[in-house]
Amino acid sequence: MSVVPLPLVPTSRLDGGADPTFISGEPGGAVVRRSVLPGGVRVLTEAMPGQRSATIGFWVGVGSRDEADGEHGSTHFLEHLLFKGTTKRTAMEIASAFDEVGGESNAATAKENTCYYARVLDSDLPMAIDVIADMVTSAVLDPEELEQERDVILEEIAMDSDDPADVAHEQFVEAVLGNHPLGRPIGGTPQAIRDVPRESVLAHYRRYYQPGELVVTAAGGLDHDVVCTLVQEALEGAGWVLVEGALPVPRRSAEPVPVEGKAGVHVIRRAVEQANILIGCPSLVATDERRFVMSVLNAVLGGGMSSRLFQEVREKRGLVYSTYSFSASYADAGYFAMYAGCSPAKTGQVIELLGAELDRLASGGITDEELRKAVGQLSGGLVMALEDSSSRMSRLGRSELVSGEFFDVDESLARIRAVTAREVKDLATELAAAPRTTVVVGPFDREADFAA
Repeated sequence: MSVVPLPLVPTSRLDGGADPTFISGEPGGAVVRRSVLPGGVRVLTEAMPGQRSATIGFWVGVGSRDEADGEHGSTHFLEHLLFKGTTKRTAMEIASAFDEVGGESNAATAKENTCYYARVLDSDLPMAIDVIADMVTSAVLDPEELEQERDVILEEIAMDSDDPADVAHEQFVEAVLGNHPLGRPIGGTPQAIRDVPRESVLAHYRRYYQPGELVVTAAGGLDHDVVCTLVQEALEGAGWVLVEGALPVPRRSAEPVPVEGKAGVHVIRRAVEQANILIGCPSLVATDERRFVMSVLNAVLGGGMSSRLFQEVREKRGLVYSTYSFSASYADAGYFAMYAGCSPAKTGQVIELLGAELDRLASGGITDEELRKAVGQLSGGLVMALEDSSSRMSRLGRSELVSGEFFDVDESLARIRAVTAREVKDLATELAAAPRTTVVVGPFDREADFAA
C-alpha cells in the first residue's frame, strides 16, 4: 500500500537518462509511471496487461474559475472550438480520425480543469495522441466557426435551463459559494456567451494552453516510454518549444478560503409538476484528510437504497421518487448537499425531513452496521469503477492536478476502512451546525407558498 507524492520537479529524461519514476504496482499487474518532459509537460500512464484498448487524456489545469472579467465562458467555448479545426486538420478530419477506427473522443470542462480525451485500440494510440496534441496546440479558432459555436453553446445552456433539476443544482452552487469564482456556472451565462469576443477566447487559449500547464494521462494497453516519446514528438512537431529542465506550473493552493454563501431559502419559480430541492452548506476542500469520512457519511445518509434519506423520505413516507446526498470538493472550497424531488404540495414537509435526517446523524451518529455497509459499498464501488481504462486515466489526471498524491487501490481501500463512527458523527455535527442554504425550484413565488 502506498501514497506517492507527485513532485513538480523533472523526474526523468527521455534521451537515454534515468528510467521514468515508478509510482505504483496495482492489482492485476498494472504499473503506474510518471515523467516530466522538457517544457514541464507531465505524463502519467498506467499500463494494464491484457488490455487491447487505451484511453488518452490531455489535461489543462484551467477551468471556469480561472476566467477573468470579460472572459467568462471562454473555457467551455474552447472545449467546443478545439474540435473545429487546426492548422493541419479540418473539423471533419478530426472527427473522422476517431470514427474510422471505432474510437471515441470527447472533452469535458470543469471548474478547475479541462480534459480532451479519446479511447481507441492500443494500436491506434499514436494516432489519438497526434490528433489531440494537434487540437491542443494548433486550434485555429476560426471567427466564423466561433460565431456558429456561440449559437450552439447558447442552445446547450437553454437545454440545461429547461431542466429544473439542473437549474436547482446550478443555483444552489451559486448561492452556497457566494462570490467565490467556483460559484460561477461552468458554461457561462447566456449574456456572457453573447458578449465574450473572439479576442478574449483567443487570449485565454494562449495564456493557459502552454507546456507547463499540460498534463497527459493514459491507461490501458501501452508502454510508458513510447507514450512519452509520442507526446514529445507531437508537441514539438506542432511548434511548441519544450525547454529542457522547465518546471510545470505550481498546483493550486490547497489552503481553504472563507466562503460567504447566501444562507436561507432561495426560490426560483418554474411552472413544473415537481419541486426540486437542495439543502446544504460549504464543506471540505479536495485535499482534506476527512474526505474519506465524507464519503462514508454520504453513503449512510444518502448514498443508496438503504440510506437514511431513501428509507425515511421515500420508502416509509412515499414523499419522493429521488433523494440523495453528495459533496463536491475543490482546491480551496467545497460544499455538501442533500437533494429531493417531490410534489409541490409536499415541499415544506420534505425540506423539514431532509434537515431532520442530517440533525439526527449529528446527534446520534451511525451504527456499527451502517458503518460496515457503507465501507462495503464504497470499497466495491471504488474497485469496480477502476475496471476500465477511462476511469484509470481520469484518476491519474485528478491525482496530478488536484492533490499531488497518487493513492493506489489498496491504500484507498485502507483509508475507507479506517474511518470510524466517531469521525462520521463529528463531521455530521460540523455540517449540521453550519448555516444552511436551501434552493427550491418549483411553481412558487416565495417561501411562504410551501412552508410546512
